[in-house]
Amino acid sequence: MSRTFDIRNEQVRELVLETAARVVRDGELLVIPTDTVYGIAADAFSPAAVAALLAAKGRGRDMPPPVLVKDPQVVMALAEGVDARITALTEAFWPGPLTLICHAQPMLDWDLGDAQGTVALRMPDDADALALLGETGPLAVSSANTHGEPAAETAEQASAMLGESVSVYLDAGPRSGQGSSTIVDMTVDPPRIVRAGPISAEALAGVVPEIAELDG
Repeated sequence: MSRTFDIRNEQVRELVLETAARVVRDGELLVIPTDTVYGIAADAFSPAAVAALLAAKGRGRDMPPPVLVKDPQVVMALAEGVDARITALTEAFWPGPLTLICHAQPMLDWDLGDAQGTVALRMPDDADALALLGETGPLAVSSANTHGEPAAETAEQASAMLGESVSVYLDAGPRSGQGSSTIVDMTVDPPRIVRAGPISAEALAGVVPEIAELDG
């Protein structure tokens, strides 16, 4: 049976984080707050857990989930060919609503789906999410909704869509409503915006001028 915990309650916060981390270690799913919307999360290094995440959303392996990290230094361990442009973008916009598609480290033992040797990385600007990532390590996280539905901005909305497929829901109140993160593909030259979001093309170009805007 799914359980919901209010992570804003300081009296039980540490216990909630420990419970959530145990859920991840057990290969189960949880819903977590981020700085944009609520996300459905799984151990990034558990192929079975990632497969369960995709199944809960009604997605196939052709739509691999991004990976949330607790600090920019983790990028060096997960991505290959991290250059000055990637470093500049993380310094400028992390933590925050920017996802960077990078070449994945080939020696990593994970299966995020048909990612074609890439991994999408983000550091959320949310104290609760970062605290959890500190307990769990990198998490595969996608917006907490079923495929084709709007991303959940409350834990209640997430629960209504995902139900018993998720073991634990962490409730931190309504999210900002700013929408899902901006995504930039750093595996192509020049880098290209593949999803518009809270961080504008102008802001990105102020850091990496050659970034190409989203088509259309």
